[in-house]
Amino acid sequence: MMNSLQDWPEPIVRVQSLSESGLPMIPDRYVKPLSDRPSSNRPENGDANIPIIDLTGLTDDETELSRSTMDRISSACRDWGFFQVVNHGVSPGLMDQARETWRSFFHLPMEIKQAYANSPKTYEGYGSRLGIEKGAILDWSDYYYLHYLPLTLKDYNKWPGSPDYCREVIDEYGKELVKLGGRIMKVLSINLGLNDSHLQNAFGGENIGACVRVNFYPKCPQPDLTLGLSSHSDPGGLTILLPDHEVPGLQVRKDGRWLTVKPARHAFIVNIGDQIQVIFL
Repeated sequence: MMNSLQDWPEPIVRVQSLSESGLPMIPDRYVKPLSDRPSSNRPENGDANIPIIDLTGLTDDETELSRSTMDRISSACRDWGFFQVVNHGVSPGLMDQARETWRSFFHLPMEIKQAYANSPKTYEGYGSRLGIEKGAILDWSDYYYLHYLPLTLKDYNKWPGSPDYCREVIDEYGKELVKLGGRIMKVLSINLGLNDSHLQNAFGGENIGACVRVNFYPKCPQPDLTLGLSSHSDPGGLTILLPDHEVPGLQVRKDGRWLTVKPARHAFIVNIGDQIQVIFL
């Protein structure tokens, strides 16, 4: 079975290369069915936005959030499954550096990026499709995927070596996000009336898993026909997303309609994943 996952079922085409070629129409492979396409007829969401929550007082050692803040997190998880966090303890400078480092990687010459091309075996590295179904309708995006934890899966050979400082930035950013994830899971555990380490332990304790995925969405000549990333729920326990505040595009589904998230400056978007739901079913 594993041998059948060594290679992609057809040649990989980089979406960025398609975009930069100047083609006037997207290939049929990227045209979504009518039911899945973006719609200009959907009602505007006006001032609607996912909750923005201030985490001042939440550290690795202490949880000094007010009862009202804890209640807002509980409500956001229950009603939305999403919220934004500010004053979360991760340096704004590191957030900007991480974003710009990956932006620099995706603008490197193709031959450099191709050295990190991934395969279906682990999906680690530079990719342009998910799934091995031949002839599948594809998303208009490229990405980079890495295992960060546990340490037994951490393989620096899969990490990009360019730009020169890339690996150091990824490592430092990863450390800070793992800490933040632990702090958020502590709050979720407390809100559920459990020991504050319950969720951390449920996901492996000291051997918790963590991965990094970076999505790159090249300019599209027919954005009304495709999506950068198809609608989905996240399969993990917790997703902490660093958005590009200059290019909003993430949508979440609420009360039967899709709402475009308005990223706050130097905020993270937190998404409760499928595994947390499974744990408490």
